[in-house]
Amino acid sequence: MPSLPQEGVIQGPSPLDLNTELPYQSTMKRKVRKKKKKGTITANVAGTKFEIVRLVIDEMGFMKTPDEDETSNLIWCDSAVQQEKISELQNYQRINHFPGMGEICRKDFLARNMTKMIKSRPLDYTFVPRTWIFPAEYTQFQNYVKELKKKRKQKTFIVKPANGAMGHGISLIRNGDKLPSQDHLIVQEYIEKPFLMEGYKFDLRIYILVTSCDPLKIFLYHDGLVRMGTEKYIPPNESNLTQLYMHLTNYSVNKHNEHFERDETENKGSKRSIKWFTEFLQANQHDVAKFWSDISELVVKTLIVAEPHVLHAYRMCRPGQPPGSESVCFEVLGFDILLDRKLKPWLLEINRAPSFGTDQKIDYDVKRGVLLNALKLLNIRTSDKRRNLAKQKAEAQRRLYGQNSIKRLLPGSSDWEQQRHQLERRKEELKERLAQVRKQISREEHENRHMGNYRRIYPPEDKALLEKYENLLAVAFQTFLSGRAASFQRELNNPLKRMKEEDILDLLEQCEIDDEKLMGKTTKTRGPKGRITHYVAKLFKNT
Repeated sequence: MPSLPQEGVIQGPSPLDLNTELPYQSTMKRKVRKKKKKGTITANVAGTKFEIVRLVIDEMGFMKTPDEDETSNLIWCDSAVQQEKISELQNYQRINHFPGMGEICRKDFLARNMTKMIKSRPLDYTFVPRTWIFPAEYTQFQNYVKELKKKRKQKTFIVKPANGAMGHGISLIRNGDKLPSQDHLIVQEYIEKPFLMEGYKFDLRIYILVTSCDPLKIFLYHDGLVRMGTEKYIPPNESNLTQLYMHLTNYSVNKHNEHFERDETENKGSKRSIKWFTEFLQANQHDVAKFWSDISELVVKTLIVAEPHVLHAYRMCRPGQPPGSESVCFEVLGFDILLDRKLKPWLLEINRAPSFGTDQKIDYDVKRGVLLNALKLLNIRTSDKRRNLAKQKAEAQRRLYGQNSIKRLLPGSSDWEQQRHQLERRKEELKERLAQVRKQISREEHENRHMGNYRRIYPPEDKALLEKYENLLAVAFQTFLSGRAASFQRELNNPLKRMKEEDILDLLEQCEIDDEKLMGKTTKTRGPKGRITHYVAKLFKNT
């Protein structure tokens, strides 16, 4: 089996990443670091080498802190983040990586997890090329090649290092017999009929923002990069398999070709914007709405595969954090997608540390928008730190003086006392969930006002689509939870997680009615409550 990365480490970009300086110079002036003022949002950017990140931090009005400052509101890192670092964060802080996201961002892990979902829901996961993980699936691959020979068919395969990046070590083959059996590789069927522009193969870099894993929230940026090959495309044959400038679309590969075109106009050059591409599709009578819908569905279904892993890892890092509370993690992901000649999107790979290098004006324009809009969506406030400290102080006082809203039930308590205790527990749980729901509503209102060029793709507004995604999530969790802790399963299945504000208020009202009956008070007539009484009994029968 492929060797696993160090537990809890987020795989960062290669040292050979893109130039991090700004060959394209913006007209925006860098702000000089000033003395920290009261009520200022702070950012630690010691972990990034990309100048565009610092420029956007300045544009947002954040104060950059010294490198050693670990108390900043925002911490931005390009490379590895230990899970211990996420565990140590205060609730007011934000860091730009989730634990567990490597389950879809490393090629062999992505292939393994996708294979599991394909077995369970084959009709929903048709956007991943057929894949084999070496050395574990070497025999299955050789058997597949033998079947092709029997049918007198020949296919091209693309071979990638299991944990490679930036196009390093990639090759094309048509004879599977020559592949080494013990190397850690990913072998995929090559898509031989891609959608072409001006005769060139290309892929799309789609930027995705995940702001929370509990609940899952996904935003798609409505722009990105079109990255073209630099040799006219010819379907693979024995004579052109080594012409990587023709078959690979990686910028890190093609920028070394003398035919790579750097052009500042949006409709020319080897790198263009997705905004221009959608205009190109529309001008050629293609369905742009379907294009975005297909891309969105691919992204959501892929992140559904990751969600159980990410949520579990996040809970392990933040064990005392109530479900549904503000996430200390967010992540900007780079999805690399290829379109075939019928405009069907195919997932190539996912980058958890996409390059924010700005070699050209188009890089600067797109990536500045990705970062600026993301930080506005996060809604980092100057009051977050103060509120967090006040909450910590109040909790410490409660622990010190033994204050608790619910008194402990003593042994030998009467039936009446037990019923009162149950009702108090019900009300506390409902009030806690009601507070969470109202916070979520407040967050969504902020998001709706500050989305900029992002669009929320999960949860979707379409109820039928939401139900479809929730069914897929259930399958993903079922696969993941096999043999996991029963307490984690119970929490995920808690019906309160799916309830709206009005439903919780109805349940709270019914609790008050039941309490008044126990106390012998006359209850007011408040309309038919038989449905709610039944729901309460069902919901809390094991309380």
